[in-house]
Amino acid sequence: MATATKLLLTDLMSVVNHVPSNYIRPISDRPNLSDVQISDASSIPLIDLKDLHGHNHSNITKQIGLACQTDGFFQVKNHGVPEEMIKDMLSIASEFFNLPESERLKMYSDDPSKTTRLSTSFNVRTEKLSNWRDFLRLHCYPLEDYVQEWPNNPPSFREQVGEYCTSVRGLVLILLGAISESLGLEKNYIVEALGKQGQHMALNYYPPCPEPELTYGLPGHTDCNLITILLQDDVPGLQVLRNGKWVAVNPIPNTFIVNIGDMMQVIGNGKYRSVLHRAVVNCNSERISIPTFYCPSPDAVIGPAKDLISHDQPAMYRNFTYAEYFEKFWNRGLATSCCLDLFKPNL
Repeated sequence: MATATKLLLTDLMSVVNHVPSNYIRPISDRPNLSDVQISDASSIPLIDLKDLHGHNHSNITKQIGLACQTDGFFQVKNHGVPEEMIKDMLSIASEFFNLPESERLKMYSDDPSKTTRLSTSFNVRTEKLSNWRDFLRLHCYPLEDYVQEWPNNPPSFREQVGEYCTSVRGLVLILLGAISESLGLEKNYIVEALGKQGQHMALNYYPPCPEPELTYGLPGHTDCNLITILLQDDVPGLQVLRNGKWVAVNPIPNTFIVNIGDMMQVIGNGKYRSVLHRAVVNCNSERISIPTFYCPSPDAVIGPAKDLISHDQPAMYRNFTYAEYFEKFWNRGLATSCCLDLFKPNL
């Protein structure tokens, strides 16, 4: 197979030893890896969920609300997803991306509307610059509607990934209840605003890059969904924009990173922030990250919660369906300006 016809970055890099020109960012849009802060205990909050259902409920709920308001990102431990399940999820992702090219390509598609697909970069149909990433994207709620589309190689893929999806969904619902309460809303408000709900996940594979200062795994972007639960392996790569500086969020074993998506910013009427984050690459190690995206159903109408609108705090966004937002988000690509700007009143 000629180099030009390699569909996936992983396979392209098996035949070239440099960064191809379509991955090279303009000088003004490069990662500047030397100007990045390393996260510490004071930068990205680490919240212990152990007593969320116990005597410390009020305090933990306040911690979550403060993190959503000031950071848009936080980490959680004692989250209820078993350690062995986390190890198995990372292992099965690695196994998939190490399958032979012909086997992986059975799942390939460049159509963003497909509910199960292997692809590369972000949206190869519309983007001018490529990102240093291959990914397998799966819809996973309701699980029984999608699991038969998933890869059946590795043989345990469907069973292990399905169990992980179900467990992470349980964590999401717990967090959404706490976030609702932290906004002063009924515990079930956010979940009920989502319609039938949707859950997607991506298995992201970032191969080693010979010149990581020239490109991104993913450039700075916000997430279009409601809330994202990120599992990382032990290789750093995630960076979050905090107070105008990029902060490297280095992995802590058996924790998840939680970030607020655009839909939460809308429901909270701007109180909680969907913040820019990016993935950088390195020249030594492959990296795997597995975000779970929880979102409204496509026909759900999203808008600021009525209890958060007042004379002093008018609605910052108009009502819209999630399908309308999702389509605009994917078609724009990972633009640095937030897609939410298109959904302000009278625009």
